[in-house]
Amino acid sequence: MGDANLRAELGSPGRRLGTLARHLGVDYSPASSSLMASHNASEIVTPSPTAGSYGGSVFTNVVQAPEDPILGVTVAYNKDPSPVKVNLGVGAYRTEEGKPLVLNVVRRAEQLLVNDPSHVKEYLPITGLADFNKLSAKLIFGADSPAIQENRVTTVQCLSGTGSLRVGGEFLARHHHEHTIYIPQPTWGNHPKVFTLAGLSVKTYHYYDPTTRGLNFKSLLEDLSKAPRGAIVLLHACAHNPTGVDPTLDQWEQIRLLIRSKGLLPFFDSAYQGFASGNLEADAQSIRMFVADGGECLTAQSYAKNMGLYGERVGALSIVCKSADVAVRVESQLKLVIRPMYSNPPIHGASIVATILKDREMYHEWTVELKAMADRIIRMRQQLFDALRTRGTPGDWSHIIKQIGMFTFTGLNREQVTFMTKEYHIYMTSDGRISMAGLSSKTVPHLADAIHAAVTRIK
Repeated sequence: MGDANLRAELGSPGRRLGTLARHLGVDYSPASSSLMASHNASEIVTPSPTAGSYGGSVFTNVVQAPEDPILGVTVAYNKDPSPVKVNLGVGAYRTEEGKPLVLNVVRRAEQLLVNDPSHVKEYLPITGLADFNKLSAKLIFGADSPAIQENRVTTVQCLSGTGSLRVGGEFLARHHHEHTIYIPQPTWGNHPKVFTLAGLSVKTYHYYDPTTRGLNFKSLLEDLSKAPRGAIVLLHACAHNPTGVDPTLDQWEQIRLLIRSKGLLPFFDSAYQGFASGNLEADAQSIRMFVADGGECLTAQSYAKNMGLYGERVGALSIVCKSADVAVRVESQLKLVIRPMYSNPPIHGASIVATILKDREMYHEWTVELKAMADRIIRMRQQLFDALRTRGTPGDWSHIIKQIGMFTFTGLNREQVTFMTKEYHIYMTSDGRISMAGLSSKTVPHLADAIHAAVTRIK
C-alpha cells in the first residue's frame, strides 16, 4: 500500500477503527453501532483486570520464612542495645579489637589490579579465570600432584564454597548413577539444603560423640560400610564445622580404605585450608591421601576464610578423574550446569587470589598473615580453657583446646544457650557452637562467666 493510500485508509477516525477491527478480526462498518460500543470490541480493547487493579497481591499466600539459624544470630545480635553483647555466631574472622580484617596482601593485590591498565571487566569464560583455576588446583592438591601432571583434574571457578558445592551436587545428580549423598551428623546447616535442591537424596552418618565431645569413629565406619556402592560421601577436609573435631591421619587412612573398598565417591568441602592449623600443606593432607591412590573425588574450595574474601565469593570446584579424556568431558558438562545458573563467575575476587598465588613474595606474605590468624584463634581456645579452669567450672573442658579451626562445639544445650543470651547478651547458635574467631582477650572473661553460670544453674 502506498503512503497516499495508507493515509487515505487511516485518515479518519472511522477508517482507523475499521482498519484496527480488520486486524483484530472484528466485523465493523460505520453504519453499524460504533466499535467501542460493540461487545466484541470491548473485550478486545479494554485492558484485562490485574491483581493490582483490586489492591491485592498474587503473593498473598506466601508465608513468612524463618530466619536462617546461623545468620539469624547476627540479626538478633544487631537488635540488642547492650554494650557488653558478644556475637559468637558469625563465621567470620575478627581482630583482637573485634573488627573485620582485610589482609595487607589482599590490599596490595587490589592496588596492583587497579593500576594495571590491561586489567579489564570483560566477562570471564563459563569456567572462570584460567590462572585462578590452575593455581587453586595446585594449592589444594600440591604442585607435584600426579593428577595435575596427568591432566586428570578439571577445575571451574564458582561462587565461593557454597556455589562450588551446588555446582558439584547438580553435576552428580545429572551424571552419577547413585543419587544418595551421606553427610556427617552434625554438619554445616547449609549442606542438606544445598544437596537436596541440587537433586540428591541426603542421608547422614555418625560423626560427633557428645559424650566425649570428640569423633565417633566406630559408628562413622559402621555407617559408611552400610552405604550402597557408588554413594557420595561428604567429608570436611579440615576444621569440621560445627564441631572442630577432625580425624587423625591414621583415622583418615582407615576412612580412605573403606571408601575405596566400597566404591564410594568422596566429595570434600575445604573451607579452611591453612586457617585451621596455620599450615596450608597440613590442612590439605586428607584430600591428598585420596588423590594419591589414583581414585576419583570432588573438592569444593573457598577463599572466604583463608584470604578474608568473604564478600567477593571466590571458590573453586575441582573434580579428579581417572583419565585426561574423562576430565575434558566432565568439564564440558560442568559448563552446562553453570551457564543457566549464573552464566559465568565474577572476575575481581578471582584476580586477587591469582595475583597472590602466582607471586612468590606475595604468597609468602599471605602465609604469614594466615598463620597469624590461625594462631590467634588457637590462643583464644587456650585462654577460654584457662578461664573456665580458674573458675572451677564443672565438667571437662579440654575439648576446647583439642578441637581445631574457627568453631568449637561447647557441649552447651539449648536452654543454657538461651540463658547466656538473655542474661549475658552472648549470641551463638542454639546447638552450642561458638566462633572462636569472634572472641578476644577482653571478651573471654565475660564468656567464661556466662558458661560457668549456665552450667551451674541449668542442667
